[in-house]
Amino acid sequence: MGFPKGFLWGTSISAEQAEGGWNEGGKSPVMLDFAAAAASHTEPRRMYYLNAKGERASSLTIPISFNGIPAGSTYRLFDDIHYTNHNATDFYHHYKEDIALFAEMGFTTFNTSIAWSRIFPYGVQGGVNQEGVEFYRSVFEECRKYGIDPVITLYKYDEPIWFEQTYGGWTNRAMIDEFVEFARVCFTEYQDLVNKWLTFNEINVLMVMAENSPKEQRQKNIISLHNQIIAAARATKVAHEIDPKIQVGAMICGLCSYPYTPDPKDVFGNYVIFQNGFCYAADAMIRGAYPGFSARIWKQNEMELEITEEDRKDMMEGKADFLAFSYYMSSTFTTHKDDKDEVTGNVFSGNKNPYLEYSDWGWAKDPIGFKYFMHLIYDRYQVPLFDVENGLGAEDVLEADGTVHDQYRIDYLRAHIAAMKEAVEEGVDLFGYTTWGGLDLVAASTGEVSKRYGFIYVDVDDKGQGTYNRYRKDSFYWYKKVCESNGEIL
Repeated sequence: MGFPKGFLWGTSISAEQAEGGWNEGGKSPVMLDFAAAAASHTEPRRMYYLNAKGERASSLTIPISFNGIPAGSTYRLFDDIHYTNHNATDFYHHYKEDIALFAEMGFTTFNTSIAWSRIFPYGVQGGVNQEGVEFYRSVFEECRKYGIDPVITLYKYDEPIWFEQTYGGWTNRAMIDEFVEFARVCFTEYQDLVNKWLTFNEINVLMVMAENSPKEQRQKNIISLHNQIIAAARATKVAHEIDPKIQVGAMICGLCSYPYTPDPKDVFGNYVIFQNGFCYAADAMIRGAYPGFSARIWKQNEMELEITEEDRKDMMEGKADFLAFSYYMSSTFTTHKDDKDEVTGNVFSGNKNPYLEYSDWGWAKDPIGFKYFMHLIYDRYQVPLFDVENGLGAEDVLEADGTVHDQYRIDYLRAHIAAMKEAVEEGVDLFGYTTWGGLDLVAASTGEVSKRYGFIYVDVDDKGQGTYNRYRKDSFYWYKKVCESNGEIL
């Protein structure tokens, strides 16, 4: 019983949230390079730009990062704004030190993303940026030096601005060929170093973000998602042609929710959320075809999705080899709305669950939900699972002696790993677990560094002030025991 031999233990970060070096090494800018940090963890992150009138304007970052700034607007940096992504926590210059720390913890895997804008800064027509290729080669060689088997993500919320300005983003099918060529270069260049890949991070978030948008935006999101699904399928086929031993997974945002009451309307409404938010994308990528309820989604959005015969063939032939997912929290759904009791966290909103505790950012702590969700998706898909994101964001304090006492993070992770172990013992086929993020980084939702997730404290604040020195938190030593004991010592 317990975790199987060879189970992968590690952590996840992303290029856009940890690397920094935003304009170094031949890299072109991405949309989130123009996003500021929120003023506090209770406020949303915003992106600032010049609107069509040439005036400074702003919009919420999360919809913008999927859809681009309004028509006629111009990306612009402003001197009075600090952009946390520009330096992030400087993995770009500290990766050898950071990977050595990961090895000290006993990691057997490490998930990060490749910045598309480092490999193809200006699309295929602009050519491959060899400096970017060599940077990631060095990162992966460093992993292999320590016996770390990396799992690498190709796309994680960091579309190069060049693509938006050239093609208008993912509603244009030209993006499919661009992505597939990017994937081909990566699969080929790193064939000897990386054997497990993820195509699009949390690809289903496009559906989640469409829920409360105007009809035209919902339609655009569904079209964009379709083009990404086709790009992922074709990239998966390319990987298997290059080397049949390469495994390519789908990565889906883990949307776990419960009906708030036993009212049948709540029960069925909650299931519809699961269908729309998770299964629509996961079915297409794991089963190779859209599910039957897709017709309802397209009808509700007053659209006929253009799916070619070649698309259908690609989806069936380019099915993902495994299902990766994120899980942080659960939510609730009810038709009996009470705004006074509503909480918002991650991409969720719903009535507060009276049986759970919540973080300072309003995220429910629900390890049983973690176990429940693994059973739910494994029962449906019957393919190997990989939990690629799970963690607790909190305000950590660096003491004068260089220590960080984060027992709250240990408690959160201990409970979730214990629940994960039970799921494995009960038959769920799970081959790895990577926390989010082992190194402090820029939080996607708020743009804050002060919302810390890591086992490793990075001395930098939301204004970019600090030494960027690395410090081991208490959770560092705790997770080291977890990894080295294959999850037996919690």
